[in-house]
Amino acid sequence: MTAARAARPAAVPGAVLALLLTGCGAPADGLIGDVPACSIGDDAVAASGVVLMAQAVPTASWVPCLQGLPVGWHFSGLDARRGSARFWLDSDRDGVHAIEVWLTGTCDTAGATEIPSDREGMHRLERVTQVTPQYLGRRYYLFDGGCLTVVFTLSGDARGEPLALATQNIGTLRRQELAEQVRAETGGRLGLDPPAAAGSPR
Repeated sequence: MTAARAARPAAVPGAVLALLLTGCGAPADGLIGDVPACSIGDDAVAASGVVLMAQAVPTASWVPCLQGLPVGWHFSGLDARRGSARFWLDSDRDGVHAIEVWLTGTCDTAGATEIPSDREGMHRLERVTQVTPQYLGRRYYLFDGGCLTVVFTLSGDARGEPLALATQNIGTLRRQELAEQVRAETGGRLGLDPPAAAGSPR
């Protein structure tokens, strides 16, 4: 499957082009930089797919990324365009596009119920729209300048693992961290956002 992509990032740091976490599936078209992989912590680093998503939604203070995938799950594609970005995961058991992860500036959470959040600094809401024969729903994380939506379409008998995947293997990086990484990797020559977006919230 070949995913549509936005223009290449302003910066594609050499170090992050090689980042593909153990357990992640192969990129849709063999371009390793398009996998939105990341490591999180004191030495946080992100691949160019994460940079693409951040550039697509310049108001978002957080950006989603993949920390890894369990056996049977595969990264399938990335689509980043002005105003929204998403990547999706296929499952050997739950089918294609079993989980989609969207980053947008805002989102419609009508009908969703707020529940205690498992992510610091984010409000979490959830809406299940069907339980049989497929388990369908959306999980929202609201934060300053953006919304992270996890859309699940699960066809397998067990639903606990895919939902655990949504919280345990889909990480988030602060926009400020990404901006610092781009500056560091380019010796300060390039920034995460073009000059027109310099005043956007971080």
